[in-house]
Amino acid sequence: MSDIAALEAEIRRLEERLLTPEVQAAPEELARLLADDFLEFGSSGRVFDRQQVIAMLPLQPKEQFALTEFQVRLLAPTIALAMYRVARPEEQHGAPHGSLRSSIWRCTAGRWQMVFHQGTPTTRGIAKTGLKV
Repeated sequence: MSDIAALEAEIRRLEERLLTPEVQAAPEELARLLADDFLEFGSSGRVFDRQQVIAMLPLQPKEQFALTEFQVRLLAPTIALAMYRVARPEEQHGAPHGSLRSSIWRCTAGRWQMVFHQGTPTTRGIAKTGLKV
C-alpha cells in the first residue's frame, strides 16, 4: 500500500468514527479526535469550537451516515485535507439531501486530530458527481 493510500485509509477510518453514534455520544472520544484549536463551519451556517461540539454532539439525534467519494490531499507532511460526500442511508436511493464535507487533519506526536471541518448542504444526495480536486 502506498503512503498516500495508507494515509487515506487512516483519515477515512477517523472520519467514519466521528460519524458513528457511539463516538458522537462519547465526549472523551470526541476530545481525543478533535484538536484543542478545532473549528467547524456547520452546514447550518453556524461556527462551532471544540468545546461546543463536544457538548452538543452527545445531545444530537443518533443517525447513521454513508460516506462516498472520499479523497485525501496531503497539504504538508503533517497536514491532510479530507473531502467527501455524506448522506443518511435512506437518502442513498433518490432522496434530495446530503452534504459535501471537508476536514483538515493534523498529525502531532504520531496522532491525527481534526483541526477544521466544514459541511455544505447539497440537494444532489450522494450521486456520483466526479468530485475532483
